[in-house]
Amino acid sequence: MNFPTTREHVLTYGNTTIGVIPEICLVSHFQVGPWEVLYRPSQTGNVKRWGLPLMIPNFSRLKDGIFQDKGTTLPIHGFGRTMPWTVIEQTAASITIQLASSDATRPHYPYEFTFTAQITAGEGTLTYLLTMENGSAEVMPIAPGFHPYFTVEQAVKSRIETDGPPGFAVSAFQWDTQPPDNPYPFPHSVTVQIPGRGMLTIAELPDNGNYSLSTIQVWSEAVTAPDHDFICFEPVVTAEDGLNRPADRLNIPPHGSHQIILQFRAQNR
Repeated sequence: MNFPTTREHVLTYGNTTIGVIPEICLVSHFQVGPWEVLYRPSQTGNVKRWGLPLMIPNFSRLKDGIFQDKGTTLPIHGFGRTMPWTVIEQTAASITIQLASSDATRPHYPYEFTFTAQITAGEGTLTYLLTMENGSAEVMPIAPGFHPYFTVEQAVKSRIETDGPPGFAVSAFQWDTQPPDNPYPFPHSVTVQIPGRGMLTIAELPDNGNYSLSTIQVWSEAVTAPDHDFICFEPVVTAEDGLNRPADRLNIPPHGSHQIILQFRAQNR
């Protein structure tokens, strides 16, 4: 688990280093100077507690697992992290990967789509551009989200400081035994001060003046879990069962596309 593993493509810009495992669309590493911003499960190697996965076409759990528009089933967090993505382009500071609809996706999500993820390293930043193209002759509902695991040692979780999201209070939780697992409104940007690390800003950048991520889920594990030295601030389109709510999800028109731009900025203390 020492960085980089043989699977990781490495991006660099100044003192910023990013790792990406393209075949599962996982941003596996984000480091600014000595600060490893994203959590790596160095002891367990558990891919489900690692870095920054993309959850698509749905982030949240659907009621009874059913996608009501089509009467099909979709698991929590969708299928994007279990399907093989392809590298389209790579430079020293950026990588672009892609997933297209196939016989494996159509039984669960019967649309013709192309998902493109471009991850770029900047000065203290990781910028994630997600483009979702609908090749179908009908509207394509979609409600993706991002699931970043930010490195926060258990001993300092109760001492982080944030300017949001609205309604979230660090002191409201017993971090060792009853950590949060709650959705909150996402005010486009949240800043977290992590003791001994620095200041982290999680922000959606507008695309043509529009925002797509309305909710941020805050979640962590109890100290008894094998992997627990992290806190997740997860920007998502909508909360639980949102793919089944037309007013809350994204509805991409026939042969149209939609973009989401997410940026993390880390400033060492």
